[in-house]
Amino acid sequence: MLRRSLLFLSEREGLKNALLRTRGARSLAERFVAGERLDGALEVARSLNRSGFRVTLDYLGESVAREEEAEHATTAYVESLEHVDGSDVAATISLKLTQLGLDIDVDLCASNLERIVRTADDLGSFVRIDMEGSRHTELTLDAFRRVSAISDAVGVVIQSYLLRSEADVTELVDRRAAVRLCKGAYKEPPTVAYQRKQDVDANYVHLARRLLDGASGGKVVGGVPPVAIATHDDEMIEQARAYADAHAVPVDAFEFQMLYGVRRDVQTELAGAGYNVRVYVPYGTEWYAYFMRRMAERPANLLFVARAAAGD
Repeated sequence: MLRRSLLFLSEREGLKNALLRTRGARSLAERFVAGERLDGALEVARSLNRSGFRVTLDYLGESVAREEEAEHATTAYVESLEHVDGSDVAATISLKLTQLGLDIDVDLCASNLERIVRTADDLGSFVRIDMEGSRHTELTLDAFRRVSAISDAVGVVIQSYLLRSEADVTELVDRRAAVRLCKGAYKEPPTVAYQRKQDVDANYVHLARRLLDGASGGKVVGGVPPVAIATHDDEMIEQARAYADAHAVPVDAFEFQMLYGVRRDVQTELAGAGYNVRVYVPYGTEWYAYFMRRMAERPANLLFVARAAAGD
């Protein structure tokens, strides 16, 4: 119930507009968002690199309604790749296709995505296409298929709460695609998604094993291995570790991925145990929906928010 309520609130424009104007809400979001500008995100990424973590930059935003907004986001991503290449920071990027104009025109989005991926390819970097709500799933996979035909410097995300993900993983393993597995953070009906946590978790473990089975045959592109286990759940992490160890999956064939500001202790423990750990570092002014979804994914984060609001 709490998760559903938070996901509902993540879509409320009125609450978003009110919170975006308050200094207190911005300070709470700073735990999970590395500032509103690229230079701030690069500084965070640099610090994480020094601590032994890999980094992916995520310029926040989604569901643009005008071509100019999609063009702005595309240019921002190209510039982020160029700035990383010209710095001492090691980082890739992640993006949402609705930010590139998917809801405006599919061909417009594809053109913008191709521009970004070609830039990443030229610079020896990598682009991860994030997955959004279920109505965008097939369009996102279509875009991935289209752009992966011109470059290996691109991967995609699969969500274990979707009923269709078994078939999608089968296709992607056959393609030797670079896949990031997460649980999913959107409100979905029972016709397309598992509703019970235990079912989502069971499918996550199943799909992670499928991906790890094929990990050795994949490519490492831009420093990104073929499989990414993206979770903050202790049980999911232990299941993946045990399976990889038992089946001798090379440690360089997969990595654990976590979000900036979430489970820092676990990130450090995994890196100390010799696993590759990538931290997703979001930045930008459009932090509201992202922040609310982080609360929904892990309600324990609300304890931090409550303490911060109380000045603890």
